[in-house]
Amino acid sequence: MRLRTTVVALAAVVSLAACGGQREPAGSSDGGGRLTIATGNTTGVYYQLGGALASVISSKVAGYRATASETGASVQNIQGLVAGNYDIAFSLGDSASDAVKGENSFKDKQDVVALTRLYNNYTQVAVRTSAGINSIADLKGKRVSTGSPNSGTEVIARRLLEAAGLDPAKDVTAQRLGLPESVDAMKSGSVDALVWSGGLPTGGITDLITSMGKGVKLLPITDLLPKMQEKYGSIYTQAPIPAATYKQAADVPTIVVPNVLLVRKDMKDELAEQLTKVIYDNMGALVAVNAAAKGITLENAEKTDPVPLHPGAKKAIDGLK
Repeated sequence: MRLRTTVVALAAVVSLAACGGQREPAGSSDGGGRLTIATGNTTGVYYQLGGALASVISSKVAGYRATASETGASVQNIQGLVAGNYDIAFSLGDSASDAVKGENSFKDKQDVVALTRLYNNYTQVAVRTSAGINSIADLKGKRVSTGSPNSGTEVIARRLLEAAGLDPAKDVTAQRLGLPESVDAMKSGSVDALVWSGGLPTGGITDLITSMGKGVKLLPITDLLPKMQEKYGSIYTQAPIPAATYKQAADVPTIVVPNVLLVRKDMKDELAEQLTKVIYDNMGALVAVNAAAKGITLENAEKTDPVPLHPGAKKAIDGLK
């Protein structure tokens, strides 16, 4: 609770809600303006780090004020970024890859580029212990929260179900809920399982496991990785959710995907360079909000393929190495 309070306080410093009203364009001719950051669900890492990033930009990038906006996450973020509703967007790497290729959720190639690669997202599948679920295939006939509409979580949830031989539209009773609502539904017993893709730790998952104790467990899902990679490529890899993250008895092997921070191609080089530099110059402020930010490293900063790196971002990264 203290962590969430801190996050809200950070966001409040910069909060003029970026919910669709008129705003100053990024990189305006006077050298400043308002920047809006598309994040994710309120109990997820995107929202936490987005609030901290908005605060850092507002205090460190001269002439700019940043606001962090709650969203459904990746796909919605990219759509809003391209539409001009946001200037910066958090996204899962698989959704960003689809965007630049014009595949799956995107009918056409989207003009987005990356400022940097971020930390990895861990696919966290939590199930009610009493529901008799020990694999993704066991979700057949169950009530499953597959994430917010147009979120990266929803994309991964559907792909996991398909990899397990299930039809997401027919074989499960899908509930398209955000993380806070998913956690509440698990607690009340109105869903049997939830899928979440997020950094470690994710506040909502911490709350769920703390509240339900042995009444909930995390599923190992790496048996589906070969099928995921066969269809979607090496964007998906594996890593353990360490036992200490949620005070579990053992590590839980899962599927991970990198995150990227996106902007439009037409962002001015100088601004993109400033924004990228401010991230790495103020890592302490991001890590203080959520430990997942420790995974943001200069070593991996340029590894955004197939999403192109903004020229201004590349200049910043090269200068910081």
